[in-house]
Amino acid sequence: MSVPTEARQVRIALVDDDSGLVTVMVRRFEALRWDHEVLSYAPGPDQLAAMRVHALVLNPTLSGLEYIERIGVAMPGLAILVVSGPAQVADRVRALRAGADDWVTKPCHPEELIARIQAVMRRRRVGEALLDDAPTIAGELAIRPDQFDAYVGSEPAGLSRKEYDLLRQLASAEGRVLEREVIYQRVWGYTMVRGDRSVDVFVRKLRNKLERISPEWRYVHTHFGVGYRFAPERVVPERVEPERAEAERDEVEPAAAINAEAPANPAVPLGLTAFR
Repeated sequence: MSVPTEARQVRIALVDDDSGLVTVMVRRFEALRWDHEVLSYAPGPDQLAAMRVHALVLNPTLSGLEYIERIGVAMPGLAILVVSGPAQVADRVRALRAGADDWVTKPCHPEELIARIQAVMRRRRVGEALLDDAPTIAGELAIRPDQFDAYVGSEPAGLSRKEYDLLRQLASAEGRVLEREVIYQRVWGYTMVRGDRSVDVFVRKLRNKLERISPEWRYVHTHFGVGYRFAPERVVPERVEPERAEAERDEVEPAAAINAEAPANPAVPLGLTAFR
């Protein structure tokens, strides 16, 4: 079964100057053990990315609808919920088309707002690999959820948990190309910071481990400037080295990330209160 929202470390940014709503919602966030940041202004995309939030709960009177459009373009993986007083239908439609996932009209019950946040996050995780015990067979590989590893016969690839999660996400896409931003959100759980190469680093580690135990097959394919696709294909011997060199051109490991099990923290001075 899929991991429920409550079992994950959720991070929420609440942008509102309504002291009554803020007080009540902070209590609910704390009861759910959700990390949260309360702001009285609309942060820019870089600040939101550095905060690594999963959802933005926003009062548009502090930002304007143009802000939603800007964030929707800059951070397509971020869940955005608008909480506002009564508004015209045209404004609500514009916000939803610009990137907002939901619009809640004040006054609203805090439990309804929590439920809407959870619903949005469930929808955002559509397509995640399910945590069942049945192995996935691909080429020579048996991807085993019970061992969090991939095997050829009895030989394990020796995947780390992040490498295994990456493999499961790619394999569950059933041959479709997954964009880097999508992979990052699903595996690391938050929106990718611009310039972060963690996905490329971990794809290269994963590819090397799979090729070690299954040298006659290629599983992870690079789509330059877009992302990656999982499809088991037998290797034509004379094409092995050219394919490897071509793939590695798009996967240059930054020195700071080579041994990282989690993406590097961007050094962005926020001047904000730390997550509670």
